[in-house]
Amino acid sequence: MPRDPLIALRPWESPEVTSWGRLPMSAVDRRDRALCLDGQWRFQLLPSPRHEPGPGWSWAGLPGSWALHVAEDPPRYTNVRMPWPEFPPEVPAANPTGVYEREIDIPADWTGRRIVLQVGAAESVLLVHVDGQPVGISKDSHLAAEFELTGLVRPGSPATVRLTVVKWSDASHIEDQDQWWLGGITRSVLLYATDPLYLADVTVRTRCDGELRVDCRVRSAEATGALPGGWYVSGELDGLGLVQDTEFDRVSKEDERVSDFLGEVRLRTVVPEVRTWTAETPELYGLTVRLHRADGTVADTSHHRIGFREVEIRGRDLLVNGERVYIRGVNRHDFHPLTGRTVSYEEMRADLVTLKRFGFNAIRTSHYPGDPSLYDLADELGFYVVDEANIESHDHAHEIADDPRYLNAFVDRVSRMALRDKNHPSVIIWSLGNESDYGAHHDAAAGWLRRHDPTRPIQYEGAAKLDWAATDDASDIACPMYAPIEDCVAHALSGEQTRPLIQCEYSHAMGNSNGTLADMWAAIEATPGLQGGFIWEFWDHGILQRVNDGRPAGRGGAGLYESGVTAPGHRWAYGGDFGETIHDGAFIADGVVFPDRTPKPVMYEHREIASPVRLSVEGEGSWRVLRVHNKQHFRDLSWLAAEWEFAAADGGSWTVPAQLPHVPPGGSAVVDRPEVPGGAGEIWLTLRVTTAADGSWAPRGTEVCSPQVRWYEADEGEPMVGSEGELGHVPAPETDEDGLLLHPLLAAPPTLSLWRAPTDNDVLGGMAGRWRELGLERPERETVSVERKDATVRVRSRWLTGAGAVEHEQTFTALVDGRILVEETAVLPEELTDVARVGTVFETADGFDRLAWYGQGPWESYPDRAAGAPVGHHAAAVDELFTPYLRPQESGGRHGVRHFTLSGDDHVLAVRLDRPRQVSVTRHRAEELAATAHHDELEPRPGCVVHIDAAHRGLGTASCGPDTSPSYLIPPGVHRWAWTLRAL
Repeated sequence: MPRDPLIALRPWESPEVTSWGRLPMSAVDRRDRALCLDGQWRFQLLPSPRHEPGPGWSWAGLPGSWALHVAEDPPRYTNVRMPWPEFPPEVPAANPTGVYEREIDIPADWTGRRIVLQVGAAESVLLVHVDGQPVGISKDSHLAAEFELTGLVRPGSPATVRLTVVKWSDASHIEDQDQWWLGGITRSVLLYATDPLYLADVTVRTRCDGELRVDCRVRSAEATGALPGGWYVSGELDGLGLVQDTEFDRVSKEDERVSDFLGEVRLRTVVPEVRTWTAETPELYGLTVRLHRADGTVADTSHHRIGFREVEIRGRDLLVNGERVYIRGVNRHDFHPLTGRTVSYEEMRADLVTLKRFGFNAIRTSHYPGDPSLYDLADELGFYVVDEANIESHDHAHEIADDPRYLNAFVDRVSRMALRDKNHPSVIIWSLGNESDYGAHHDAAAGWLRRHDPTRPIQYEGAAKLDWAATDDASDIACPMYAPIEDCVAHALSGEQTRPLIQCEYSHAMGNSNGTLADMWAAIEATPGLQGGFIWEFWDHGILQRVNDGRPAGRGGAGLYESGVTAPGHRWAYGGDFGETIHDGAFIADGVVFPDRTPKPVMYEHREIASPVRLSVEGEGSWRVLRVHNKQHFRDLSWLAAEWEFAAADGGSWTVPAQLPHVPPGGSAVVDRPEVPGGAGEIWLTLRVTTAADGSWAPRGTEVCSPQVRWYEADEGEPMVGSEGELGHVPAPETDEDGLLLHPLLAAPPTLSLWRAPTDNDVLGGMAGRWRELGLERPERETVSVERKDATVRVRSRWLTGAGAVEHEQTFTALVDGRILVEETAVLPEELTDVARVGTVFETADGFDRLAWYGQGPWESYPDRAAGAPVGHHAAAVDELFTPYLRPQESGGRHGVRHFTLSGDDHVLAVRLDRPRQVSVTRHRAEELAATAHHDELEPRPGCVVHIDAAHRGLGTASCGPDTSPSYLIPPGVHRWAWTLRAL
């Protein structure tokens, strides 16, 4: 038996033991007065906690995860499954254990003071020793652990601190989140001192009418533990003094709640003309609480930034300050591609600024409490936060939910989260965790929360999972995952809804995804009882990996990636790339930003869906008017500026000034109509809305949204030939013996395309497998006939699939101006339902490097994800059109294209379409994308691969959630399209 009592206790297999020697959690934040112990520590990685450290020390930087720099224990990724077969609470015998050690100089002026060590986060069991003496144990990989060192260290002398972190434990079974398994100390290590008389906790309660209540707990670290006589507490709020609540004191005495070792005081004030806090108007006040000794000197101080706001549920509405608000949220992990779960303050701020700029107003801290700085930033920048406890027992959820050995762990994690974060106005909802079934432990944790903090609602998806209308479970909100919007609407209209419905996860952002997001929000905004949800998720969790040795790039990899594409010799790694035998592949890459924070195209979609300003056209003809709508809940439009932009189909783009009217929250007003020149073609009118002044998350001139309306409409179908004269006596286009078009600027002729490189949704939703079974990837082509007459060649072919033959007809007509008119018809048999696309694919000769188009853009768009891509004239380098999702797949499409031009140094290829179509131009064939696991394995072609689709299937979110809507599926039957090709 080891001599060390902490090892002898085997806390890594003892779920009943959540801590030993750990101090209670508190909302008193002492980071600004602490010594930071981050930096280089001596380090050893042991094969298990039963092993003793030897003489072979190396160095490791804290905070950090050893999996990112130690080859013996690389990162592992699993979603649901545990990475080993043992049942809870057991763990593998091979259990990586990191030992961190360093000397600390204890300041001499700390003599007579209380000394505390804080370890910000350790994955998953932390054992603390000082000078060889056991100090304490802590579990919970995402909350700080504090230990008192007062009697163990001597001010003015050094002390040796050893932090031992055991990677696998009974706690791992309830930290089974969809993320990398890493191991290490991932948040800062601090050392601080207080007076023996200190503030043990401060609880702030506010109301929208300006009422402020501050409850203070006072303790003494003297040997007797008894509080000295005569102490008192004072407070001020931005210069406004607080007064002690004598009625609270009287009631406490009458109820015999006065203690010799715990002092409780309540301070009060009322703020006149209070500025309330919301995500739109994050007004904060500075609160200072001081603890005084009997002689008036200050023993301790606590500073807080607080906001006046109230949260309640009234009927089936979640209200903030009495207003029903939409939750436009995202799920967010702590993640960085170089440092794992260690994220700096500057990086967190950049994350939240990005979210604000793209219209998000809420964060769910999936699936554990975030770094304390996250909440400071959410308070300042304005986010509604669902604060989630570090509980997910996915693989063994049912067994653990009622296992009494884990009861304390559930309550401990929920209560410590609330004790730390309760004073943040941004936190509007507590969450009991994620995907852990539903049992007695959840009821116990909910009971503690309701008693401790009745000012916030509670949510837990597992409690409300089976009955959204229930009223007696541990969730005040129906918060399903990936529920079809049709089901949500039906529930809201059923008359049985009893509480708000806000999806805790929806619209899974894996790869080229987030289809029907605009349709979902149209239904949400049109249906009382539905209030939004949280997209899964913010990040692609790709780790920057060196290709030559398969190791993580680590901290030294900074600067090796840009705009979603890694530098040569590096790639974004996902599950299985570090040799894991149990893993879930690219399912870790499901964010709305790439690992380097580059926004994916869906971010622009969300920005327009969440737009604070909307446009509508009312009336007909000369009586038409423009109406501006303010979709905000709490403020007018005075913080915004705007200009009008026009885009004509056969002309250019131009802008004129715009003056936004005064529109109150939720209101609308007719705006002066700009002068719009008439014309035969369509004209689109866009309101470019920007910030009018510098703000906390955007400098002046930052684009906020671009609502667009069509002012003049074109004909439904554009005639490809304007006059009979264009059909003069010219030679017919040249074809080969099989009827395939020959053209000097084409490397491969235009042929029928029914397939796309499967997206992650296609693969996990089962569509890709079905398409392959039907042979749609490479259907066999049979030429039926080739007919030549005058300037026309008509080619009939048959494409053989597992569901019957697709009849395809192409008619090539030479026009006198040098264009080739291509008219196509494809007839899909009734058995061939739900294909990926119906259209044309061809390849250009070398040398084309730039695309200009009129249609939706400038970023990627698809039929069911096109709301964020305004119609206009756009241009980009061909190499910039492709979107580098971590696993190569269909990408780079542009929706609603009317015409486009490919150009190079020596030649130009112009294409005009019969109506708005889906178009893509890339350097890769679909089969090349489908056969490749990473982008570093792709070899770009010198020419361009061009797709013109008569119909393109929607994207949906079927990798985890609903597929696209039926209206975005491709039916069997007749499909017709036409286009012209011209060399300039």
